Order: sequence, then structure tokens, then C-alpha cells
Amino acid sequence: MEDKKKNILVIYHSQGGTMELMTNRFVKGAAKEKDIAITLKKAMDANIDDLLSCNAIAIGSPEYFGTMAGMIKDFFDRTFEVAQDKTIGLPFVVFVCAGNDGRGAIAQIERIAAGYKWKKVQDHLRVAGPPTEKDLEELEELGQTLAAGLDFGIF
Repeated sequence: MEDKKKNILVIYHSQGGTMELMTNRFVKGAAKEKDIAITLKKAMDANIDDLLSCNAIAIGSPEYFGTMAGMIKDFFDRTFEVAQDKTIGLPFVVFVCAGNDGRGAIAQIERIAAGYKWKKVQDHLRVAGPPTEKDLEELEELGQTLAAGLDFGIF
């Protein structure tokens, strides 16, 4: 009987396509670890079952007006009540794209993650302006690092 693979839930919001591009590069990196499953969902389509069945979560959000995307916040609003005591210690990482800075969105997501009592396992990635190839390579590396750490039991 085959063991069930550990799973990374990757949620994101994208209006103009930039965060979708970034998320796809993150997933490309994570997929290099063959013993890890990846569930990729737009935040609006992700639900409590997705969250409760994952072993790590990656959150991709654009920064709008100094805050995270509303659909990312909506995901948190829809899952917090049920998940807060069931996902304690969940490894998480955040990647943000911003026209300006990105720090506000990261700070908000970190505050909410603290409410869930999740565990930050990698430095979050902030991309200000259009992502360069170097930024995309760093996202791919971040995805692979999260997946490898989960696979090896480090996270």
C-alpha cells in the first residue's frame, strides 16, 4: 500500500496575470520534489477542506493599497473559525508582488498566520515592480525549498 504524499496547498490571487506567473514558477520549483503533492488554487476557490488536508501552505498575493488582496483575506475569513485549532504549526511561506513595496501585505498575512499559530519556515519573498527572471528563479527555488523541507521532515 502506497503512503499518501505530503501536500502543499498553494493559494493565490491574480487580476492582471503577474501573480499567476509568479505562482506558476513557485509551483514549478515545488514540483521538482516528486514525493510531494501540490494543490494549486485561486484563493476564491480554496476551501476549508483544502486547508485541513495540507501539510504546508504557500500564499501568493499582490499588494493593493498597502494591503493583501481581498480574496486572500476572504480565504482567511472563511477558514479561520474551523481551522485555527486544527492547523497549529502548519509550515507557511508568503510571496508578494507590489508596484511599490509589498511590506504591508506581508505584515498583514503574518499577523493572520500568527492567529492560526502557523510556523514561518522560509523568508517571504517580495517583488517590487514587474518580476525579473532573477525574481522568478528565486520563486522557483522557494517552492523547491519548501517542498524539500516538507519531504525531509525539516518543516
